[in-house]
Amino acid sequence: MLASLVGKPFNREHWVFEEKYDGVRILAYKEGRNVSLMSRNAIDRTSRYPEIATAIGKLRPETLLLDGEIVVFDSRGISRFQLLQQGRGRSQYVIFDCLYRNGQDLRNEPLSERRAALERSVKPSDSLLWGARLATDGRKAFQMASRRGLEGIIAKNLGSRYVEGRSLEWLKVKIHREDEFVIGGFTRPSGTRQHFGALLLGVYGGGDGLRYAGKVGTGFDEQTLSSLYRKLRELIQRNSPFASDPGERGATFVAPKLVAQISYSEWTEEGKLRQPVYLGLRDDKNPRDVVWQSP
Repeated sequence: MLASLVGKPFNREHWVFEEKYDGVRILAYKEGRNVSLMSRNAIDRTSRYPEIATAIGKLRPETLLLDGEIVVFDSRGISRFQLLQQGRGRSQYVIFDCLYRNGQDLRNEPLSERRAALERSVKPSDSLLWGARLATDGRKAFQMASRRGLEGIIAKNLGSRYVEGRSLEWLKVKIHREDEFVIGGFTRPSGTRQHFGALLLGVYGGGDGLRYAGKVGTGFDEQTLSSLYRKLRELIQRNSPFASDPGERGATFVAPKLVAQISYSEWTEEGKLRQPVYLGLRDDKNPRDVVWQSP
């Protein structure tokens, strides 16, 4: 279940407001002691996070299906995708929903019941946490999140059932602008930089194919430049994957198969990213799922 983007915070009766995390969405399946951690694009991540899998395997319910996000928190208690992607810090599973428990399918139960089932099933530990709820007033929750420097908040209808796909029963309000973009090419390096200069980015939407969203040339160290270039080199193709000409002379185009996490300050009037910074690759996202969203 995915949240829809809205432009500003709000307050609404029978809704709750949760912290928005900057990590990797994971469904955790438990059958007895057997545990599987599955990403949104159905990749098994159990071996990548063994401590989390072990902690879930020790939970008392015989069968469970949990929904949450694997994160790494910085020294201020803020989740940072870059830390998770680089393997720096303790990985923890923040759980915000329970879809199945001891033989009972809970997806058609209201969120209030599913959250109660979650809290009965999971005792917070070093590896497992409950999703944090902020103020009961959405505007106050947004202010709290802003002061702490969070990525944003998620608003959820307590009466909502769990449905696959994007929903208007879960809404997100962003504070810090950060999104996924498809890599469609790269430019030549200049000066002392090696491998490539900047990545050409795009999003799908509007029926026009891959829409060019600008380029990012910051956020790379030498190791990142080298490892990313090896991946890009295998995807080089003659034709541009973008629906319109990016206007970058001498650009090298690649098959649109890699997804990058990018932070930025805003969108320009021309539909390009302002002050983008590369944070890392996302192997848990299908490029075709990277679509244009407007509030």
